[in-house]
Amino acid sequence: MKQPLQEEVFAITDASSFEKRALEIFRYQAAGCPVYGEYLSLLGVDPEVVNSIFDIPFLPISFFRDHVIITGGGEPEKVFLSSGAAGMRQSRHAVRSLAVYDESLSRTFTQFYGDPSQYAVMGLLPSYLEREGSSLIYMVNKLMELSGNYHGGFFLNEYDSLLNAVGEARTAKLKVLLFGVTFALLDLAEKHPCDMSDVIIIETGGMKGRRHEMVREELHNILKNALGVRAVHSEYSMTELLSQAYSSADGLFITPPWMKVLIRDSHDPSSHSVEDGAAGGISVIDLANIYSCSFIATSDLGRMHADGTFEVLGRFDDADIRGCNLLIS
Repeated sequence: MKQPLQEEVFAITDASSFEKRALEIFRYQAAGCPVYGEYLSLLGVDPEVVNSIFDIPFLPISFFRDHVIITGGGEPEKVFLSSGAAGMRQSRHAVRSLAVYDESLSRTFTQFYGDPSQYAVMGLLPSYLEREGSSLIYMVNKLMELSGNYHGGFFLNEYDSLLNAVGEARTAKLKVLLFGVTFALLDLAEKHPCDMSDVIIIETGGMKGRRHEMVREELHNILKNALGVRAVHSEYSMTELLSQAYSSADGLFITPPWMKVLIRDSHDPSSHSVEDGAAGGISVIDLANIYSCSFIATSDLGRMHADGTFEVLGRFDDADIRGCNLLIS
């Protein structure tokens, strides 16, 4: 089976080229990923007769918790670990090629926000900084490297230092982009209300058990009122994905061209839709996952919209609590 090339994935521009590459990668992973191949066999699926992305079986995300999901063999360059409560088994994403992750990240950021060198990138991510193996920390750190500006950085609970860094970035005529875990952004809003009207705030990561969950509209209104921003951005990704979707307002997410979200019927996991208003489980096709599995049935609930955007509504009741930017509504 021909190995799909990294450059082919990132050359996708339309639905036709997406489907072509998705089917190529599906067959490559069916043959080259032992866990996925066995899963397909147990389902009685012959990869050679699958001719539509809607007929591809999606691997339940829980498999990343119990198995090493890798395609093509070899040793991973890095293993990302999911967050979770004490004693909970963590998902493990064995990343064979960080170059693929890095290209997906840089291309996606440029698509949504432009040249990284225009930004001071900052991270208010205390719960992630306090553990090992976080893909979110890797992502934000890589964006800091791409920006090339020393005015950014990570801040644990140092709100005064964060605000000073924002002021220095303004003086340097840089745009400021702040990734913040939800509970830390609320702490900032309550303890240090200020004018951040020129800062792009991207909330990610949920409450991490530090606060009660709240609906997205309530959260965003608190942040907008306390920090003076017109909108709060959001990022949707997870340990098991090498790509990210972004929302610039109202929790409506857009994916890069090599990533696609489908909505599966909550009662029939083999049935998927992208119709306007479809609601159910979120399944993700992330073609940047060339060397693991690109077809993942997440534990998230979502809804599609006519313009191709999607929103995250929450999680299935029996899903582990995870840091995937989920606000139960």
